[in-house]
Amino acid sequence: MKSILCTSTLLLLSSSIHGFAPPKQHTVVKSSSLKLISPDSFSLLLSDATDILIDAATDASNTAATAVTASEPSASFAPTYSKASYYTTLALYAASFPGLWSQIKRSTKAKVKRKTYVSAGEAAEGGKELRQQAGEIMAYMKANNYEVAEAGETITFRGLVARSTSQAFFLTFCTALGMASLALVLQIQFQDVDFNWFYLTLLSPYAGIYYWRSGDRVDDMKVKLAANDDDTLNEITIEGNDEEIERMWRTLDLQEKGMVKVEGILSG
Repeated sequence: MKSILCTSTLLLLSSSIHGFAPPKQHTVVKSSSLKLISPDSFSLLLSDATDILIDAATDASNTAATAVTASEPSASFAPTYSKASYYTTLALYAASFPGLWSQIKRSTKAKVKRKTYVSAGEAAEGGKELRQQAGEIMAYMKANNYEVAEAGETITFRGLVARSTSQAFFLTFCTALGMASLALVLQIQFQDVDFNWFYLTLLSPYAGIYYWRSGDRVDDMKVKLAANDDDTLNEITIEGNDEEIERMWRTLDLQEKGMVKVEGILSG
């Protein structure tokens, strides 16, 4: 009887305890390949990652500094070319550069030359009388807008040479090339100067303007005719603009004195 009572009392106590105790939560443990990392291991991994990031940042900074240093000119840079050769070439260039200004100035003036030509005279076969030769020269000068300014043993023809647009553009082009070459020399010589020397080419149009403002040019051509003793040769002495003389002897089929006319390969 006592054992039954003890058993009943234990059952009641057990049921009362289970009635007030919260329900147990059963944790389902799944099998997985992941393993828990201890705090010490996690700290080591974090430290290694931080070191890697710091090293990468340091390498990038060093690379950028090296690139900037390479882009800057070194103070200890020494040229490998011969300085004597360089300065000799520079001196020759400086001596020849004034020729550009000389060309611009001479463009407004005639280049005067004196030449003597001959043609077959009256006594030669197929030759021309002195009067006939003078008539041909007179007709040529009239056709090229020349008038007789003085008549005598030497006839002076005077004509007006108009300005040429092509000549103005040619002078501008030559000046631009000259200024570009000067800018290149200055760019090499004065590398420390913060200035673009090629802006000097903007001055080239002033060469054409200078030529154009000079206006039309008055040219004089002096012609003297003479024949030898036996009238086999007529001598024509011409003094004037070199270009006009060149055109004249070609048009009138004259031959320069002391020269032998050689026919070209394609002539005839």
